[in-house]
Amino acid sequence: MRVFVAVNPSSEERARLGAATRTLREAGFPIRWVSPDNVHLTLKFLGEVGEERVSEVSAAIEKAAAGSGALEMAVGGFGAFPSLRRPSVVWVGIESSAALQNLQERVEGALADLDFPREGRAFRPHLTIGRAKKRARPSEFRGLDDALNGLEYEDVYQVRAVEVMRSRLMPSGAIYDVVQTVEL
Repeated sequence: MRVFVAVNPSSEERARLGAATRTLREAGFPIRWVSPDNVHLTLKFLGEVGEERVSEVSAAIEKAAAGSGALEMAVGGFGAFPSLRRPSVVWVGIESSAALQNLQERVEGALADLDFPREGRAFRPHLTIGRAKKRARPSEFRGLDDALNGLEYEDVYQVRAVEVMRSRLMPSGAIYDVVQTVEL
């Protein structure tokens, strides 16, 4: 099964973000929008993991979270990777606090102990809200920067848990299921 480790905003936080981005979602850009119910912060993507290893992964996350208390996550500002002219991912930013950075590093380290390769790129916390369609041309994203700059959204989320998630890819989009919740 496809597995990742995430921080999931509450349903209320997801609803506020969905409402704040409604005009963007309706603007006609060639973007597959993530359902607000699926918005999350990925701490570590593991890819395909055998069913028999999921309990190991959960135990590693419990170890990583041990001693960590709840933390605040400041959310706001919009952008795209790799650029606004040729986006592949559209996101809302998350301030990279020391507490969040430490949690991600602990998750990364605990999973490295299980032989999951460390991420080569720096941790850039964000909530993915959309992915560009594969055949979209750069010209189809004209005005995206203005649309993102016109959005107003700032919030502070309370992070009280880290979750091991399963991702099932479907023609209509990914379906995420919580495998294990680890309280902070």
